[in-house]
Amino acid sequence: MKGRTIALDELDGTEAAALIVDGQLHDLLIDSDHPRPGTIYRAVALRPVKGQGGMFLRTPDGNAFLRQVKGLAPGDALLVQVTGFAEPGKAIPVTSRLLFKSRYAIVTPGAPGINVSRQIKDDDLRDTLLGIAHEVMEGDHGLILRSSCAAGDPDDIAEDIAAMIQLAAQVLADTSGEPETLVEGDGPHALAWREWESDEVDGTPGSFERHNVLDALEDLRSPMVALPGGGSMCIEPTRALVAIDINTGNDTSPAAGLKANMAALRELPRQLRLRGLGGQILVDPAPAPKKDRRQMEQVLRAALKQDATETILAGWTQLGLMELQRKRERMPLREVLR
Repeated sequence: MKGRTIALDELDGTEAAALIVDGQLHDLLIDSDHPRPGTIYRAVALRPVKGQGGMFLRTPDGNAFLRQVKGLAPGDALLVQVTGFAEPGKAIPVTSRLLFKSRYAIVTPGAPGINVSRQIKDDDLRDTLLGIAHEVMEGDHGLILRSSCAAGDPDDIAEDIAAMIQLAAQVLADTSGEPETLVEGDGPHALAWREWESDEVDGTPGSFERHNVLDALEDLRSPMVALPGGGSMCIEPTRALVAIDINTGNDTSPAAGLKANMAALRELPRQLRLRGLGGQILVDPAPAPKKDRRQMEQVLRAALKQDATETILAGWTQLGLMELQRKRERMPLREVLR
């Protein structure tokens, strides 16, 4: 089945959303009881962390940690935004650089200027969007017009910008008092509408079953991923890192190692995205000549360009492992589906 479909449903009473591209599960969002990324708190500073340049903060949902703190003393109140999910036993990661995101716009307090997504190439359309923004913008906030504006109605875009400006003004004026949640982060259904482009939205009950999402979830419960050509990839998260082992299977040809590695590295970003995995990642490739490493890197970098989560290819270890660092933006699927 060709095209892009968004399925909105629930899993055991928990809100969830899936993006299906050409019949394959491409992305998955499942709510949890952890603070959602994008949540904005009025927090209170607790104590600095010597040697790390950061400070612990008190929020309604527990302690948070803010990096690169200057001029902040214990007891001070400040506004912060959740940037990701905390590892077990660790503080909620937050930033003091607030972003107010909607489908068409991102309002950026403290970073003035109006910018249009580089994905919008048409000069006339860019000029039209800038005109809309200048008519609606107020104050000293910055604004980013997202790529979704290319297919948006001008009135909807203007309304979206105005709503985000109003929300930003309300939040930025509420800086005094005890810890409080000022803005709740978007849930899976709202995030799907905001972040995913689609040809169809199926929001009626049972959409996951109709679009084979439940079958894909069963596959994701296993660490094993079958690869084209008979090879396989095993993805095993540990407390310290995510270990990935690539195998050739029954293929004993001279090029078996390279073929398995290329197939696995093309698939890797999708698997990490669907499984909600991040942090330090080590890939143990199938046996292949050292001269093939550059080709393998090129394949992985091309696949990562299609993935929105920041992932850095750090290089190779002395033992021949590929080392990656990926931002933790989601709860691991294994914890959500317990």
